[in-house]
Amino acid sequence: MRSLFVRLLTSSAVVAVCSITATAWLAASSTSGAIQREQGQTLASDAQINNSLLGYASRHPDWSGVTATVRDLAARNSRRIALTTEKGTLIADSATAGTPLPARVSAVVDPLAVDVTLVPGAARDRIDPRAVGPFLLSAPDRARLVRAATAYAACAGRTGQAVQMTVSNTGRPVVTTTSKQAVQEPRPMPSTAPMVMGACDATTFSTPTRAEKAALKQLNRLVSRCLKGKSAERGSVGLDFAWVSREKRPQGAEPDQTISSCIVTARKEQLDPYVAPSAYLYIGSPAEATGQRIPLPSIAGAALLVLVLTVGVSVMAARRLVRPVNALTHAARRMRDGDSSARVTVRTTGEISELATAFNEMSEHLQRMEEQRKAMVSDVSHELRTPLSNLRGWLEAAQDGVAELDPALIASLVEEILLLQHIVDDLQELALADAGKLRLHVEPVHLGDLLDQVATAHRGRAEAAGLTLTTAITDDPSLSADPVRLRQAIGNLVTNSLRYTPRGGHITLGARQDGDHVVIEVTDTGVGIRAEYLPHVFDRFWRAEKSRNRRTGGSGLGLAIVRNLAEAHGGTATVTSVPGVRTTFTLRLPS
Repeated sequence: MRSLFVRLLTSSAVVAVCSITATAWLAASSTSGAIQREQGQTLASDAQINNSLLGYASRHPDWSGVTATVRDLAARNSRRIALTTEKGTLIADSATAGTPLPARVSAVVDPLAVDVTLVPGAARDRIDPRAVGPFLLSAPDRARLVRAATAYAACAGRTGQAVQMTVSNTGRPVVTTTSKQAVQEPRPMPSTAPMVMGACDATTFSTPTRAEKAALKQLNRLVSRCLKGKSAERGSVGLDFAWVSREKRPQGAEPDQTISSCIVTARKEQLDPYVAPSAYLYIGSPAEATGQRIPLPSIAGAALLVLVLTVGVSVMAARRLVRPVNALTHAARRMRDGDSSARVTVRTTGEISELATAFNEMSEHLQRMEEQRKAMVSDVSHELRTPLSNLRGWLEAAQDGVAELDPALIASLVEEILLLQHIVDDLQELALADAGKLRLHVEPVHLGDLLDQVATAHRGRAEAAGLTLTTAITDDPSLSADPVRLRQAIGNLVTNSLRYTPRGGHITLGARQDGDHVVIEVTDTGVGIRAEYLPHVFDRFWRAEKSRNRRTGGSGLGLAIVRNLAEAHGGTATVTSVPGVRTTFTLRLPS
């Protein structure tokens, strides 16, 4: 008990200490990492939300349809998202109406003035590249230019060029070629160039469309108005929004700051009617935990509390477990010392209670087996003593010359030997049945013929005793069994009925089909069996009246053999009786 108790308590304590230590270490060491990861995820989420709303603003002249986009972004990022005008008027909000806005603005969504903190790769003019305004190609123009660019790319590929084709935000295809023979930097092919090489014509897709020409004309007019009085350089803006000067300047020289500034101003003025006005973006805190660092005293206090609770629960559980185990140990020792009445009383439920119940059942079974063993030894010695005493007495008398071995005496001695042989044979059959070595030779059996054979074999004794022996077969049931063993079992039942049925009585052998079983019954009108004796009828050497000997009551093994033979066939043997009226022995065998 002490060893089991200590082991349970030690194991629980060790598990508790290890789990608490590991939990505390993980909580303390992962806090900073969790905070850093959360900050990175928050920044990435903010940038993604801002980028999505910038894309919406670049393609829509107002915010009237942005509510669905805001709610979708809020659901995918588990964040609250709200948009307001610069004057504070609510445009869209993923939260329910009346919910206060977050304390501060997260960003300003303006496609003409991109926030470089959330879009690190923004262009120097801070114009969102998706804001193309009047330069956006129609579907027919886009399809026509893509076909022309594809044909040009195929032509360039056949002339030994590495070709790559992309589509800009306006829908215009852009073709880039690189020589395969020489290692050199990729040389972009501007869409405005009339020809790239003599063999392949790029004019069909590099020439501006009617809409693009109108947009370029408007843009150049805005640039000229901005440059008036500031710069005398003549030139124009192309489809790539670069300044093309008509004056000679060094190769690769950039336009002056005034021209660049005017191009940006003109572009913003041109795009303004096509993009949504600037709006304030509010983004709520993430739904995840803030990841604050847990103070060390709190961790230590929680660990100590868990340890105390674990040890306390372990002590209670160990005591409740050890108490019935100790009782089982004492009961087992009593049984070892010969006390077959040892029992265990357990008031709990569960596996220990089942173990105690199994132990009590085993103890009761062993007690019954011991009582049966003692009774059987006594009965066997009693049954063998009488014929052996008779044999010894008559043989000693003949040896001393007191008795003469005449035919009558020899016949009496042979009868005693046959009785001994019968008892020994019965004991051997019971031993084989107990060991599971009783062999059966199963074959189809015709019960009508078998019962007639048994009745014929015993009809002489029945007539001599003044009894009537008949058979009654219903529906001619079919059965597979060992015919020899089955005749032996039925014969034992008939012999028992002949012994206990007075003159003028009636014995009936019957058989019938009952579902998947065949029922064989031996019914007599004998003295019957009292109700308290019925459970012991098939016990070995049992007699209702102890005064009867083997001549008046048999050896007491015949019915035990009947039960073993029935069980060997997979069936059962039972008995019912009304004293003084009727007794019925029933064999129920699977058909």
